[in-house]
Amino acid sequence: MRLLQVDAFTDRPFGGNPAAVCLLDREVDEHWMQAVAAEMNLSETAFVDLRSGAEGELPLRWFTPLAEVALCGHATLASAHALWQEGVCPAGTRIRFATRSGVLTASEEDGEIQLDFPATPPSPADPPEGLLEALGVRDAKAWRSRFDYLLELGSEREVRALEPDFRRLGEVDTRGVIVTATAAPPYDYVSRFFAVAVGVDEDPVTGSAHCALSPFWSERLGRDDLVGFQASHRGGVVRTRLRGDRVVLGGRAVTVLRGELA
Repeated sequence: MRLLQVDAFTDRPFGGNPAAVCLLDREVDEHWMQAVAAEMNLSETAFVDLRSGAEGELPLRWFTPLAEVALCGHATLASAHALWQEGVCPAGTRIRFATRSGVLTASEEDGEIQLDFPATPPSPADPPEGLLEALGVRDAKAWRSRFDYLLELGSEREVRALEPDFRRLGEVDTRGVIVTATAAPPYDYVSRFFAVAVGVDEDPVTGSAHCALSPFWSERLGRDDLVGFQASHRGGVVRTRLRGDRVVLGGRAVTVLRGELA
């Protein structure tokens, strides 16, 4: 069974966010998929079922080392890249994925992969007990999206300087925590993402977080087309375009490893 490792939201090897992509050619169960994801030990491992799909839709699932998740951007981008690179789908053709978050599409435009995802606009919320302390933040405005808490800090410098207490952060009842602020050009905003509860202390570049960041910053900046930089150690650029209740995520990808599962 073919297995690739792809760096997503980057145009160079060893940047962006690495994802494993497993191209399923036989029936497997979710316990096997979870075991493979734990073995790969990346923030996400994607499983694309090549055997069948209703109306041309390829079933796609995502697993962290600890759990299955309902939406993942960088592993979807990596999956589309892998399918084109491996010749499973003709280069540049539109790919439709059947997922727990509905049908997601991937296409190619000017050498960049474009993902059509559901927007998850956040609503104002009180930060849960222990969240600010775990982040080492005295005060911050908080919002809640479908999956995560979002905190806006006063400056890009504050976002970049965060040193969370991951043990305490793992006690907060949420999939993840997005921390963000406006950024200096050429970016519109900067962010970081922590998902300790599902086994990822800090995710290098998080497509699904930008489904909340896009409507959040589009409303504040008055523009639908934005460029975000996720300021992890590896770093990555995500271009976002808000289209009603959908967000188009744009980025590049690089294959760094090809292999086979025994």
